[in-house]
Amino acid sequence: QVQLVESGGGLVQAGGSLRLSCAASGRTFNSYAMGWFRQAPGKEREFVAAINWNTGSTNYADSVEGRFTISRDNAKNTVYLQMNSLKPEDTAVYYCAAGPLYGSTWRRPSLDLRRYDYWGQGTQVTVSS
Repeated sequence: QVQLVESGGGLVQAGGSLRLSCAASGRTFNSYAMGWFRQAPGKEREFVAAINWNTGSTNYADSVEGRFTISRDNAKNTVYLQMNSLKPEDTAVYYCAAGPLYGSTWRRPSLDLRRYDYWGQGTQVTVSS
């Protein structure tokens, strides 16, 4: 059974940093994309970043490009999201997700949440102004 467990959320002041972790288990992820999505109160869930577990190729939302970095540690089966220069608008529940790679997404992992089959329970990130 696939499990994705997020950790590392919390309260931080604007301009600060947090690192989220997603521990993955239950299958091999060599042909999977690992993604981070977020959902603020009253808003739809939105794409943040994704990484090809095999090749390490990445994809970022425009709103976080240059501030957030997604990475993975294959030995630990863990994906990370380093978040720097945080803004109040980054406040949301952050979710880790996994979905199979196909076609062009091998080069650029998908930003479409419908392409992700497995989801974690989420971790709250709150950025104060």
